[in-house]
Amino acid sequence: MAEQQTLSGRRIAVPETRELDVFAAMLERRGAEVLRCPLVAILDAPDPQPVLAWIRDFAAGACDDLVLLTGEGLRRLLACIDRHEPALRPAFVAELGRVRKITRGPKPARVLRELGLKPDLAAVEPTTAGVIASLKGLDLAGRTVGVQLYGTEPNRPLVEFLEGAGARVSSVAPYVYADKAADAAVRAMLERMRAGEVDAIAFTSMAQVTRLFAVEPAERVAAALGRTRVAAVGPVVAEALAARGIAVDLMPAESFFMKPLTSLLEAAFSAKGGPRKLDAP
Repeated sequence: MAEQQTLSGRRIAVPETRELDVFAAMLERRGAEVLRCPLVAILDAPDPQPVLAWIRDFAAGACDDLVLLTGEGLRRLLACIDRHEPALRPAFVAELGRVRKITRGPKPARVLRELGLKPDLAAVEPTTAGVIASLKGLDLAGRTVGVQLYGTEPNRPLVEFLEGAGARVSSVAPYVYADKAADAAVRAMLERMRAGEVDAIAFTSMAQVTRLFAVEPAERVAAALGRTRVAAVGPVVAEALAARGIAVDLMPAESFFMKPLTSLLEAAFSAKGGPRKLDAP
């Protein structure tokens, strides 16, 4: 059965990279014109040796707990093993089963389920603050806590909380973010937004926000976003936008995936036409 054309006549900018085709197809099936502008690429850590060293220590029982901040991170750890030292995989997965696993959001939980495992503790909300809030009731003194980072962001608030609670922190950064679309293409997208030619932009990662604000002065980026409905897949992305003074118009209440984000966009534009923000400066 064909999808209802609930987004017919709407132009939606999509800065997603890894699942760009999936997200774009969801929107296009509903009639939207998708303006594709992948802002970041996700790459393996340029030097696999520190990642492998962390994996070997973990597989040998070095950690008591493991905080998984992203599903991408766990997938990259497994891919690093398979590419460089496949014999480590059984011991690594066995240790995943033994340690107390704390997940930030549904994506790392989904990767654990693919391995036949599940989180021992899910963050009260999928943010660093949510992870900290969930850990506050635990006795962490003397424990070694592994922390899988997102990108190369050191996540000082989480690390400082853990160290303040008496834990030793062992962090690993299995992937990095890099620029994807050329700056000229990003500027062209922003110009179309400033001209009122884009109905919405749908952000799916904090790194996309960081890249966008690196391409042009903040006031010009803000002017473009001010003339476009701004959608965020979840609170981490919304916080990154809020930190730059950008209000988020649309965000799923609890299920932080692309399908609920698509449903929100449908609902927004079916409500009396869902006008663009053409009155913004």
